Amino acid sequence: MSTDQADARRLRDREDARPDEHARPGRFEADAVLGVVAREWILYGRSWRATTFAAVVEPTLYLLCFGFGMGALIGTLAGFSYIDFLGTGIVAVSVMFQSMMPAVINTFIKRRFLHTYEGILAAPVDVRELVTGEALWLAMRSGVYGCVPLLVAMGFGLRPGWGGLLVPFIAFFAGFAFALFGIWISAVINSVRSMDYVFSGLFTPLFLVAGTFFPLTELPDWVQGLAVANPLYHAVELIRGSVFGGLSAGAALLHVGVLLAFIVLMWFLAGSQMHRRVVT
Repeated sequence: MSTDQADARRLRDREDARPDEHARPGRFEADAVLGVVAREWILYGRSWRATTFAAVVEPTLYLLCFGFGMGALIGTLAGFSYIDFLGTGIVAVSVMFQSMMPAVINTFIKRRFLHTYEGILAAPVDVRELVTGEALWLAMRSGVYGCVPLLVAMGFGLRPGWGGLLVPFIAFFAGFAFALFGIWISAVINSVRSMDYVFSGLFTPLFLVAGTFFPLTELPDWVQGLAVANPLYHAVELIRGSVFGGLSAGAALLHVGVLLAFIVLMWFLAGSQMHRRVVT
């Protein structure tokens, strides 16, 4: 074997000994996702007081003002006291706001102004893992904060049941869906001003047409049809059905299936759009 051939062989052997450099883009690693989550947890330790204050006070005020104000006029609704009916709905709304809104605002700022993702992607993390880690952290956070209105409602007479133990898991599941939705939106919009359209034109209809404040049966048929495509509606139904009971297995599977399909769709859309913004 000639010297050139021996050198070429040694070079090929060294390349074969480093498969990660070639296999890395096609793999999805849990360690990379957990690394992103750990980073967010460390940063959260610096701002948890302000974050917790906003996450707790806002839904509690909604519950108290609407619950007692409208509750005094309405009394019962759909067979439940209005504050109980509202409290279970506010849980889902709180989850949406605590996951989707930070996903839109914070993710946009990190990508557009702070260039945070460029630094993260310089590590052994790809866009899919980055998106998943960001959404997972927001889901964990919103799953905890989202239960606050339920605890407040219990303080005002909502009788807890065993089904209520499922609420944190449902909140996490829904929070993951809305976080991915928010990340996708943040990668689509081009400026901070575009967020006005998102908050007014998307957030408001989502939580108003979801059965949060009143049953959807009071709305026109065409609005009820649109509500079926609203993921928040399915989160509300799952939470309310878990707390009050009476939700059939078929209905529960339908609601879970819609949220799961929404998660899969948003995961692909968010990853693809974020890749275009950050990598290409």
